[in-house]
Formats: sequence, structure tokens, C-alpha cells
Amino acid sequence: MKQKFTINGMSCDHCANRVETTINELPGIQKVKIHLKKGQGVVKFDDTQVSADEIAKKVTEIGYETTVA
Repeated sequence: MKQKFTINGMSCDHCANRVETTINELPGIQKVKIHLKKGQGVVKFDDTQVSADEIAKKVTEIGYETTVA
């Protein structure tokens, strides 16, 4: 499954890398692309292992307001 997320609060490449690393730690993640300037991310994942809501929750836990777009 491929899902787009809105991620608020990223201000630099370090922030984008932190979000990408955090998402990649979850089970079932296949590909992550974070767009710093757009404040978005696109994640390809196995929805039998992780849900879009779980991904958003994990990113929110590290300090970035995240919603499923």
C-alpha cells in the first residue's frame, strides 16, 4: 500500500532524516520519501504489518504533527 502523510514541524534536513529513520524502524515499511519543503511524506508499506494510523502516530511521538493525507 502507498500512503501520503502531511508532516508539520520539519524545518531542516535533519528533521526529515529523523522522520524517515523513525518510519523505517516500523515493521512492513518498504519505501519512505520525505519532502521537506512540501511538509509531506509518501510511504509504501505492507498493510498487514502496519497501518497508516500507526505510522502517523509514531511520527507524532517524536514531535511532528502528522496526519494521513
